[in-house]
Amino acid sequence: MASEKKKKRPRSEPTSDSEEPDWDPPSRSKSRPSNPSSSSSSNKALSFKKLLKPDSAILDTLKKLYDSHHQNPNPNPNPTSLSDLSLPFPCREVSDLPPSSVERAIESTILAAASSILSGAGFSFSVPGRGPSNQLYVPELDRIVLKDKSSSRSFSSLSTVRKAAVTARILSLIHQLCLKNIHVTKRDLFYTDVKLFGDQSQSDTVLDDVSCMLGCTRSSLNVVASEKGVVVGRLVFSDDGDRIDCTKMGVGGKAIPPNIDRVSDLESDALFILLVEKDAAFMRLAEDRFYNRFPCIIVTAKGQPDVATRLFLRKMKTELRLPVLALVDSDPYGLKILSVYMCGSKNMSYDSSNLTTPDIKWLGIRPSDLDKYHIPEQCRLAMTEQDIKTGRDLLEEDFVKKNPGWVEELGLMVKTKQKAEIQALSSFGFQYLSEVYLPLKIQQQDWL
Repeated sequence: MASEKKKKRPRSEPTSDSEEPDWDPPSRSKSRPSNPSSSSSSNKALSFKKLLKPDSAILDTLKKLYDSHHQNPNPNPNPTSLSDLSLPFPCREVSDLPPSSVERAIESTILAAASSILSGAGFSFSVPGRGPSNQLYVPELDRIVLKDKSSSRSFSSLSTVRKAAVTARILSLIHQLCLKNIHVTKRDLFYTDVKLFGDQSQSDTVLDDVSCMLGCTRSSLNVVASEKGVVVGRLVFSDDGDRIDCTKMGVGGKAIPPNIDRVSDLESDALFILLVEKDAAFMRLAEDRFYNRFPCIIVTAKGQPDVATRLFLRKMKTELRLPVLALVDSDPYGLKILSVYMCGSKNMSYDSSNLTTPDIKWLGIRPSDLDKYHIPEQCRLAMTEQDIKTGRDLLEEDFVKKNPGWVEELGLMVKTKQKAEIQALSSFGFQYLSEVYLPLKIQQQDWL
């Protein structure tokens, strides 16, 4: 079952016990008043436990999924890079660069600006446009890419002078970091010149501009975000030389290092990766040791995925060659979060080739599950007008249209105007998620 490329740890016998966002999700609406039929719904839902087969049968299903994915981790025969395509327009992509290459790229940029000043043409930067009109979803790659369209950021123009100054300052700071070969957080970078930057969102935006200008990934700039994502389960890896066993990290899990370059030597005997949207569901599964009953690695970004978690997920899937199942809320924002992992965010479309993890299977919570699993009316939330608009907008996205199952589920959500959080399953018992819902979904291979 295991490839020679995948290092193995002895597998213990399974036991039978059992959020740099592109958008800000609106607050959840309040739940409905208590429904007298809730006890009936509860009895029906609990009857699903009787449908569960022995764990050994569910493990056989997971092993078949693992074998299928491990033998053919790239089932899509389509091209895997922009260079394999003959698009009618050029696109821009970035790559990992060592500090010395970033230094040279910055020096070349500054020399070009100095030459422009000496020739009397003024001081300006050519900055790639990252707006929606310059982004494109490429079905063959199943991700968003950035077209190669740029604009001038001139120091002599009132409309761009401030951003030009911020860009020059960011370039100077990045050059220092590369010379010293040290890493700082985005917050550290902001505090080096608060008066000029004004707000961290300003320095963060220009940081992405600089990354795109230089043709390198943001992590190549030696600037990272604060730790956010966590991982727990059947995974052992080295973090800057320290060996980490994620089965011994407690309920809170191991924080995903913001600098993924520190992560190496991944080993696992897991059968799959379980990607969870929210911290509450992650803690439930970690405390129940779900990863021992069904060998897996559980990871969450606690909401909107950050760069480090996206990089870490891609690294695990690529190096360990494991299938990925996703557990998100049954609302438009849960699906948006899933799409960022799979197809990339519009804000960082220039780095989609490094940040995306294709072929993630949507396990739940799906709109059709609300009736199928008899989620009580009092646990279902009424969608707001903004929720409905977001859902309809998603139905117009190319990456949704290409998946008929997604279209059907989103259409049902918009039609019923109902949503639900993962925690709605707790109405049947605090451990219903780990003891009934997930095992049954896996047993029935009920994913999209």
